[in-house]
Amino acid sequence: MTFTERVASADWAAVAEEVDEYGCALLPRLLTTEEAAGLASLYDEPEHFRNTINMRRHRFGEGEYRYFASPFPEAVEQLRQALYPRLLPIARDWNEKLGWGLRWPDTLDEWLAECHEAGQSRPTPILLRYDAGGWNALHRDLFGDKVFPLQVVINLSEPGVDHTGGEFLLVEQRPRAQSRGTSTLIPHGHGLVFTTRDRPVRSARGWSASPVRHGVSAVRSGRRHTLGLVFHDAA
Repeated sequence: MTFTERVASADWAAVAEEVDEYGCALLPRLLTTEEAAGLASLYDEPEHFRNTINMRRHRFGEGEYRYFASPFPEAVEQLRQALYPRLLPIARDWNEKLGWGLRWPDTLDEWLAECHEAGQSRPTPILLRYDAGGWNALHRDLFGDKVFPLQVVINLSEPGVDHTGGEFLLVEQRPRAQSRGTSTLIPHGHGLVFTTRDRPVRSARGWSASPVRHGVSAVRSGRRHTLGLVFHDAA
């Protein structure tokens, strides 16, 4: 099955409903065991990456992540290309509800060209590694004025076998209310689509923007690798 076929196998109407309700939604298996292991193994081959971030040094958490350099591994490129048009209707719906006045073209290549014209030309696919005790502070992946409102993370490790803990965390500040948290243990090879910055929630005056941040809970044992797919490049 091609990467496009795997992405298409999701019930995208149900995914959109779940993202609208919770700010995130699980996707079907996007990578085989062998593909996930192959991507995880690239972490020890620095020639594939443009930059390495030590989270402790920057007070982001505990662990490391590396930004891929282009050209990307086939799985990374093909998954980004296949996911973007599926996420686009959700992005455009949110844009209309919240009156952002933004536009995203029909293809990822066109959108990335706009990012590059605006000075955001550094690639943003990320490979993350967490050992026991590793965690990621709540944050938002904003790299410039050009922002796509959804992104995807894929667990390259098997929960309960390769690692324990390491749940994906999403915290949403509800309008005039306490924050709401969502915790997801992403199955091996599966994706999770989630909110990049804000999402619409219904309010007495129509729709309000609810700020969202994401992170990772402490890994209790083992090692956890994940692939992060952001759909805007960095300045």
